[in-house]
Amino acid sequence: MTTNSTIIVTGAYGFIGSCMVSYLNQQGFENLILVDEFDDDEKELNLLHKKYLVRVERENLFDWLLKEKPPVEFVFHLGARTDTTEFDYSVHQKLNVEYSQSIWHYCTINKIPLVYASSAATYGEGEYGYDDNHDIVEQLQPLNPYGISKNEFDKWVLHQKELPPFWAGLKFFNVYGPNEYHKARMASVIFHSFNQIKEKGKVKLFKSHKDGFEDGEQLRDFVYVKDVVAVCFWLMQNVSREPSVVSKESSGQNASLTPQASRLMNGLYNLGTGNARSFNDLVKSTFAGLDLAPVIEFIDMPEDIRDKYQYFTEAKMEKLKDAGYPNEFYSLEKGVDDYVRNYLNKNLFY
Repeated sequence: MTTNSTIIVTGAYGFIGSCMVSYLNQQGFENLILVDEFDDDEKELNLLHKKYLVRVERENLFDWLLKEKPPVEFVFHLGARTDTTEFDYSVHQKLNVEYSQSIWHYCTINKIPLVYASSAATYGEGEYGYDDNHDIVEQLQPLNPYGISKNEFDKWVLHQKELPPFWAGLKFFNVYGPNEYHKARMASVIFHSFNQIKEKGKVKLFKSHKDGFEDGEQLRDFVYVKDVVAVCFWLMQNVSREPSVVSKESSGQNASLTPQASRLMNGLYNLGTGNARSFNDLVKSTFAGLDLAPVIEFIDMPEDIRDKYQYFTEAKMEKLKDAGYPNEFYSLEKGVDDYVRNYLNKNLFY
């Protein structure tokens, strides 16, 4: 892939999508087609100073592609309805399943490699572990409509016979970082902690409502958005549009690979750090980024999410590493420190 390549980024107005646009710009890629609902003034700063060809409204994308026929060489499908408190499944079905299927068909017909966002929410309570092996996908039991929709698309993908020349579904774990200012309740705990510290000098965390977990010791795999976009970019740079051999994981063809990623296969990949950390650790790191001693208060978890709450997630990262991904991930302390000092405390965007 060269810097002249034309790339589609869906969800480009949002958190991870806008960070992807920024990272691509940093690497010299400016021929970008940005796709989203561009109707929220609060998100406009996510795209400030970023370089791209055109914005296309999500609902108009496929008509626009049919009319304009741009020479697209790669698609990052990062757009989704991510609200885990939206319990109307039809919303998730339309945006996270049916729209994603349309993206898949476009990439398949036009022989365009595809990276799309799945989610660790597909793993539910982790009854089957957090292994990105395809064999467990049909058995997974997500805890909310968002997770269900993401798993339904993963299941659908694994049954397809007609494929893009390369595809990867990335199961994002708990992503945090700049450009999430607009996400309100769905923003990261770091974002909320920072604002609580600034306002009241303390942070409120949910009490544990599950045996075996102390208050604040609920464990998640927190991954910095800079690592997420770096993995996405690495995948793009290590595949081409030319078909090659069939992989063990995939039911169809692979794209040819660069020598640096000769073990890269079509499939689902976890994207976390592989190291679960507590919310207490997260909040203490946020205080540290402000050079303050931690003050934490524990409150009851809202009842509407209590029975749908994940108490432990930890990505098994061997598959991505075995595929050749060479970079170390930010530690929780380093990632939070960078986010707090260089973005939140300065009200800056990535």
